[in-house]
Amino acid sequence: MTGTGGHPGASGRPAAQKRPAWVVGGAIIVSFVALLWLVEITDALLGHQLDDNGIRPLETDGLSGILFAPLLHSNWEHLIANTGPALVLGFLMTLAGLSRFLLATAIIWIGGGLGTWLIGNVGAPTYHGVVLETNHIGASGLIFGWLTFLIVFGFFTRNLWEIVVGVVVLFVYGSILLGVLPGTFGVSWQGHLSGAAAGLLAAYLLSGPERKTRALRRPVRPPSLNT
Repeated sequence: MTGTGGHPGASGRPAAQKRPAWVVGGAIIVSFVALLWLVEITDALLGHQLDDNGIRPLETDGLSGILFAPLLHSNWEHLIANTGPALVLGFLMTLAGLSRFLLATAIIWIGGGLGTWLIGNVGAPTYHGVVLETNHIGASGLIFGWLTFLIVFGFFTRNLWEIVVGVVVLFVYGSILLGVLPGTFGVSWQGHLSGAAAGLLAAYLLSGPERKTRALRRPVRPPSLNT
C-alpha cells in the first residue's frame, strides 16, 4: 500500500469549501417537512392509528405525546396548512444560527408540549359535567413558537437584521397569532398559546449573550456626593 503526503489541495484540486449556513439550514427544514409528510403517509396507511399518540392533557400516559405530537396531523388538509409556514419560518429560524435554531426548537417542542399537557383541557367540551378527553396533535404549536421567536428575538439582541426579520414576519404572519385565542372548534388554541409562550422564553434565554454584552457596555455613572 502506498501513500502520499502534503497539504490538502496539494494535488491541484481545490480544497472542499464549507457549505453556506443558509444552504445547510434550508436542507434541514426541507428534510423536517419531508419527515412530516412521510409520517402522514405512514399514518394514512395504518388507518390514522398514529394520531392516538398525541398529547392527552393531565394524563400520565399522555406525556409521551409531547415528543410525537408535532409530527402527527389529523388529515392532509391539516398537514398542508402547516407545510408553508413550517418551511418559511423554519428556514428563517436557521438564519439566527444553527445552534440557536436547534436549542430554540428543543425549548419550543418540549416547553410548548408541556404547556399543552397542562392547559389542554381548558375550554374543552363537557358531557354531563365531565370534561371529554382531548388529543392534541400537529406542528402548529412549533410553528407558533418559531413565529414569536422571530418577532421578538431581534428586539432582545438589538441586532438590526434580526429586527427587520421580526418586523417582516409580524407583517406577513402576525394575523395568525389570533390562533392563540379560543375560537374554531377542533383547533388547539391551547397548543398555539403554549408554543407561542415557549417561543418567547426561547428568544429571551438565547439572547442572553447579547444582553449581557450590552449590559457590560453601559457607562458606569459616578456616585453623587452631597456637600
